[in-house]
Parts: sequence; C-alpha cells; structure tokens
Amino acid sequence: MEFGKLPTIESVDFSMPGDREGTARALAESPASGGQPTFYIGCTGWSMKEWVGKVYPEKTKTSDFLRHYSRQFNTIELNTTHYRIPDWVTIQKWKTEAADDFRFCPKLPQTISHSNNLGISGGELPAFCESIQQLEEKLGCCFMQLPPYFGVDRLPVIERFIERFPKHIPLALELRHESWFGESPASEALFSLMQEHRVSTVITDVAGRRDVLHMRLTTGTAMVRFVGNNLHPTDYQRVDAWVGRIGDWFEQGLQEVFFFTHEPDNLMAPELAFYVFEQASRIAGVQTRGPKLMGNEPEQGQMRLF
Repeated sequence: MEFGKLPTIESVDFSMPGDREGTARALAESPASGGQPTFYIGCTGWSMKEWVGKVYPEKTKTSDFLRHYSRQFNTIELNTTHYRIPDWVTIQKWKTEAADDFRFCPKLPQTISHSNNLGISGGELPAFCESIQQLEEKLGCCFMQLPPYFGVDRLPVIERFIERFPKHIPLALELRHESWFGESPASEALFSLMQEHRVSTVITDVAGRRDVLHMRLTTGTAMVRFVGNNLHPTDYQRVDAWVGRIGDWFEQGLQEVFFFTHEPDNLMAPELAFYVFEQASRIAGVQTRGPKLMGNEPEQGQMRLF
C-alpha cells in the first residue's frame, strides 16, 4: 500500500485516539445478529508464492492457494475486484474452494469508486452487485475506497450513492480526503447517513496519514486496514492497542470486525496476522480463527472460542 507510506517512521506518533463521538451510540443502536460475535483476520491476497512452506504446505500448486489460504485465514481483502468484475465461473470457483466459515470482502471496482458520480448512472454497479452476491453466505462486507481528492464537497454524490446501493449487500466506506476528519457538519452528516442506511466505516491505520485513524463506527461491523512496517516493534504495540479497543467495542455491541494486515510486499503479513490472532483469542465470548504458520503452531490449534 503506497497510501500514507513514509521513508522513515522514527518521528511518527502511533498512539491511538479515543473513539469519535457517535461510535458508542451506533454500537448501542446496532441490532444484534443473534450469532456469536466474530473477529475475522485476513490479508490482501492469496497469490503469494513466497508463502509456500510458511502459510501453504511445501509444493502447493498456485491453483490450490485459495483452498489453503481460506483454511489459514477466515477472510480476505479482495482487491482483484477493484480492477475486474469476476464472472460467474470465477465466483463459483471461489465459493466452492473456500472454507465454510470464510468471508470474502470485495473492493468495489475503480470504475465506480473513482468516477465523478460513483457509477450511479451506469451499468458497472448493478453488474458488480449481481456478481458478488453470488458468493451468498461467504460474502462478508464489500468496501468502497474513495480517492484522496473526494472531499466533503462531494457529499451529495455520496448521499445519492448510499441511497441507491442495494440494502441486502453489506457495504463499508473508506474516506481519504482530509476534510472528512475534522468536526465539520458535512462529515457528521455523512456518518449519520451511513448509520441510517447501515453502511459501515473503514478505518485505516497507516504511518503517514494518522488523520484517517478516525475511530468512528456507524454499524455493528468494523473494518480495519492495518499497515505495518516490516514487523517493527511498533507494529505489535499498535496491534495490542487495536485488540484492546476492539474488545471494548464488542462489549458495547460490535458484532463483527474484519481486520486486514498489510506489510511491504505482503511478505510478512501472515506473521502479523498470527500475532493478531494470538491477541484476539483472549477476548472473551468472541469467535476467531487465524493462521497456523509452519513451525509456529498455536498450542491449542487453529480455532479458538472462549
């Protein structure tokens, strides 16, 4: 991830801000799902040959990567959909190969997220929704990553998009322009609209843009995109802070969190995800599943439920 990347992190204040006003209310008002609260942990892709022998068994074929990935992690930040809408054959292949409790979180195509009207007058949005809803019970939460130039002046466009997006498909929104993170009437209006329409927020934790760590939830679903720095000690300290905060959110009514680990070139993302899993396993009453790295197996196995 290039967004928020810095040549050095020595002067970065990685402390986590408090919850933004409205988060506690959103969690309290979020309807309970009736199921076990779940902590989903994943990376940003499964096509990593470098993971063979570490995440995948030795001599694993590329055609089997997803099958093994979905039994190590229980979710994925599905970036391939940002560039191409998958066809029926591809969707069925993904659905068949993935583990039963696995959840895909597809990113909306850039032809939608980076268009001036967010695709509300074209055919891309209906085509995307028709495609990904075929994942059925294995569909987690879609997310739209708005470009950095999409500021509060585009609020009317985002409002129209949210109002027209199919309500039966879970959606989260990632904001990047600086204007959304101040105490402006426009940002509060957007968060209120998202809460009304059950649209979740994406919170990104990255060194060079600490403002996007906005800590505002609008539903009982949270999506966290965590960008590490080659397993620097601060990566682990930040994870500790995150797991503590997410534990607090679960106590307040959070139903599920999708936590995605990023590392440079994704080579060490599984190691960070393993650490997230170890810490998340300590949250009482929450179901989680994480990677069982070769030669670094959790003492009680891969699935933990307290």
